[in-house]
Amino acid sequence: MDWLSEILSRCAALLGRKQLDHDLDDELGAHIELAIVENMRRGMSESEARTAALRAFGGQTQIKENYRVQRGIPFLEILAQDLRYAARRLRSSPGFTAVAVITLALGIGANTAIFTLVQGILLRSLPVADPSRLYRIGDRTTCCYYSGFENESGDFDLFSYDLYRQFKQAAPEFEQLAAVQAGGSGYSVRAGAEPPRPLRTEFVSGNYFAALGIGAYAGRVFTEGDDQAAATPVLVISYRAWETDFARDPAIVGSTVYVQTHPFIVAGIAPPGFFGDRVIAIPPDFWMPLGTEPVIEGANSAVKQRDSAWLYVVGRMRSGVDLGTLEAKLSSVLRQWMHTLPAFTENGNTPLIARQHVVLSRAGGGIQMLQQQTGKSLRMLMILSSVVLLIACANIANLLLARGAARTAEVAMRMALGAGRSRLIRQVLTESVLLSLMGGAAGLVVAYFGSHTILALAFPWARNMPVDASPSLAVLGFALLVSVLAGVVFGTAPAWVSSHAQPAQAFRGTTQVTRDHSSLPRRVLVVFQLALSIVLLAGTFLMTKSLRNLQHQNFGIDTAQRYTFQIDLEGAGYKLEQLPALYREIEDHLSATPGLARVSFARYIPLGGNQWGSCVIQQGHPAPGPNEKCFSDWDRVSAGFLDSIGVPVVRGRGFTDQDTATSEPVVVVNQTFAKMFFHDQDPIGRHFGTDSAQYSGAFKIIGVSADFEMVDARGEIRPLFLRPMTQRFTGYKDPDVDAGEKHSMFLDSLIVQFASPQQDAEKLIRKTLAEVDPKLPVFRFAPYDSIVAENFTQDRLIARLTSAFGFVALLLASVGLYGVMSYSVTRRTSEIGIRMAIGATRSSIVQMVMRGVVAEVLAGLAFGIPASLYAGHLMKSLLYQVNGFDPQALAAAAAVLGICAGVAAFVPALRAASVDPMLALRRE
Repeated sequence: MDWLSEILSRCAALLGRKQLDHDLDDELGAHIELAIVENMRRGMSESEARTAALRAFGGQTQIKENYRVQRGIPFLEILAQDLRYAARRLRSSPGFTAVAVITLALGIGANTAIFTLVQGILLRSLPVADPSRLYRIGDRTTCCYYSGFENESGDFDLFSYDLYRQFKQAAPEFEQLAAVQAGGSGYSVRAGAEPPRPLRTEFVSGNYFAALGIGAYAGRVFTEGDDQAAATPVLVISYRAWETDFARDPAIVGSTVYVQTHPFIVAGIAPPGFFGDRVIAIPPDFWMPLGTEPVIEGANSAVKQRDSAWLYVVGRMRSGVDLGTLEAKLSSVLRQWMHTLPAFTENGNTPLIARQHVVLSRAGGGIQMLQQQTGKSLRMLMILSSVVLLIACANIANLLLARGAARTAEVAMRMALGAGRSRLIRQVLTESVLLSLMGGAAGLVVAYFGSHTILALAFPWARNMPVDASPSLAVLGFALLVSVLAGVVFGTAPAWVSSHAQPAQAFRGTTQVTRDHSSLPRRVLVVFQLALSIVLLAGTFLMTKSLRNLQHQNFGIDTAQRYTFQIDLEGAGYKLEQLPALYREIEDHLSATPGLARVSFARYIPLGGNQWGSCVIQQGHPAPGPNEKCFSDWDRVSAGFLDSIGVPVVRGRGFTDQDTATSEPVVVVNQTFAKMFFHDQDPIGRHFGTDSAQYSGAFKIIGVSADFEMVDARGEIRPLFLRPMTQRFTGYKDPDVDAGEKHSMFLDSLIVQFASPQQDAEKLIRKTLAEVDPKLPVFRFAPYDSIVAENFTQDRLIARLTSAFGFVALLLASVGLYGVMSYSVTRRTSEIGIRMAIGATRSSIVQMVMRGVVAEVLAGLAFGIPASLYAGHLMKSLLYQVNGFDPQALAAAAAVLGICAGVAAFVPALRAASVDPMLALRRE
């Protein structure tokens, strides 16, 4: 043994401790090989020579380990040795490494992409000072204007300007209590000689920025003085709007811009990253004080309407405040205020006031609206991406098991030499974690492009989207954590199997096939993959069917060869009395456009995302009570509107030129309206009004149109009445109601229908309108089909992502099954050769192999179908006219999986049937 100690000392002196372990392995292995050769020269067989050599040197490993302990090699150095060993093994198998890294990149990348959105939407705090102290009066997202009681539960979330001021006076528990417009507004903004552009704004109280703890990037933010009626109109531009719409011009601060032709001074620019008090798909481009809202809206100002609820109220809470006590106090203020307004006390509504209340909710996240819109979808996608990662882990585990089984003799020899099981397990886990980290690094690239693509698909019209899809520290930490966990998950089974290799196998020689300990774990992993694949495939078919039902339902309108766009008449400076002549001029010019078949005007277009609504009161009937349903949508349109969207009048007549400003006010109602308010009676010639019984004879019904979907593509068709753009009801005594009536005369949406497809429709329309007025803003020009399709943007995105996850899962499961069957055939080559030598046919060999596949597929279905049924139950709220327990989806998923599994296994089965019996026996 002296010569071995000499070798150890020499290696330590020459190479140092970092290379010592590797060199000792090589040195000892070289002596074993020399001993084997020497024994064979003495006439021993290879097996006998190997056995003798191992017996002679079996104790040397312990000497080496003792030397390592005596030298005190640190843990980190041993870890570095394991990492170098793992890197050498991965480098020696580039094909395996590439497949594994790509597989993991898909799984980890999908999870990281979805987590990026989850972190940006569901786990986000506002970029404001101390967001934990921000509270909102209200806990639901209600939008955008409301009059009367909001809901049956009595939970109030929107407030009038008058009620906000009372809250502010009655609640010193808030250091600052601010108000902000719930829905925002779109206005035309012009700077200098540039053409006007449509931008989004929010009216806010003067202390809004102070309540959030936000200063200005340049210039200044609002003060309480800016929120007075006599103050000079000012605005604050968002940082992103300054970048994108004003080209980062520093001179914009202090300059004058025109909002709807009204001059405003730019007080300042908000800091980078600030998007307001909540995350929405289209954040404001600028903010204006509530005191300037009457400057823009004039007589239609919501600030002046005591009972018009249109504001969210958010404030910075003082420390030590009891939320329950404050909620009770604010609810009392709400109820006292209601008792002063006829809108809440008339028609027997007074008893309802007692249950009206408010709820305080944390506003530091500021993201309730987007959370409510996307929360369920994102959580489902996170679960689905996790399933993909589990399938990827199972696939890599199978590859490592097959790779480890091929090294059985090597591992057995190392154990025969004295290697401990803990060291073998650690080396396999080190290799798997290193492989997973490489997959995680590649997955970050997938996640970056994937999250940006998902955002672009989810919010196609969003300007300055506040959700950042770039990797943050949280996202990088998540990717690292997922990578390490994935490495441990898919490395555990191979490590366990490798550590249970029998040292006696090394003495039998490398050509003997012994029991394969990895066979059962590999088959279990395949069944696991198949079961999870069934879940994803069934989900894919459910979401695809739901999307198809949504998109191909009968909306009652025709969108083929039709385009829509918007104009901003108020932004161009037109007055009410100028509208009739302008409408005629626009219609005459457009009608003369070559290829144009129809043109129509509307305040809001069907499925365009907006609508008006009022309480309908029939002539001769009392005002509806608190429990009576009286709500109906309504719209103001031109005479050719119904024809332009392909909706027939089924009874009576539509609007014509005889419906003038001086003739009796008339309306056309839909079938649902007629059924709801007149039941089986003929509505033609009947009268009704809105909002108050004193106007119940305002409008005469002249026609009933076929039903069509106006707003909610998922819901039932609601009552609707249409009013002609030529008639304004002049009998309103309430100046606020009359102001709204005048405002409704500005029809901003147009629909044009071409006789044949047009390649340059937008250019043609813009050119024609420029002939009418070059300063007339035209925006959001789009095919009507795409406007309708916007109603299903998130449904389409979820269906596409679910399909992508299902495809990846099916691919990984098929590859995993192919790998298992290929390895099984290779291991059983001798057995197959013997079977064929004693008379087995090729077809019987194929059947033998395929029987194993059928058993695994059936086992996968046995576990996967119940899981799919449960997943369908969880997805039910995201589906449209599809049952979560859809047998067609399950059958289709099982059929697709069975076909792919059969194809994946048939190739190894054919290879098994092609085994040459003589070569197999000779190899044995």
